[in-house]
Amino acid sequence: MASERHILRSIVVQTMFAWEFHGGDVNEILNYNLVNGGGAIKDKTFAVNLLERILTHREEILQNIQKYAPEWPLEKIAEIDRAILELAVAELLFDKDMPALVAINEGIELAKDFGSENSSKFINGVLSSLYDDCKN
Repeated sequence: MASERHILRSIVVQTMFAWEFHGGDVNEILNYNLVNGGGAIKDKTFAVNLLERILTHREEILQNIQKYAPEWPLEKIAEIDRAILELAVAELLFDKDMPALVAINEGIELAKDFGSENSSKFINGVLSSLYDDCKN
């Protein structure tokens, strides 16, 4: 069974995807998704904080995605893959309590859950390159 944090990450990815695809109030989308997808989870603060972290640092997150996937302009990356990358990069760079390898693994697992056949390899490549540069 998936951990509560994995479920909440999935909800944040779905929220980012819906927001980018349809627009609207991202917090309303998150609240809707939490009610309909996170029912048994009592403390949903993790998802709220993660979404806030993504939105606060979104410009820098997107710049990092472009830097580590230079052959893929942002508009050419599948929306769901971009949403997963935004979440994983936010955790990797801006959550000092999150072990880097956990952030990378969660990104890969989300790609397996939501992405195409090649999404997990693509996301692993981007996140691993970012991680390697952060270590040095």
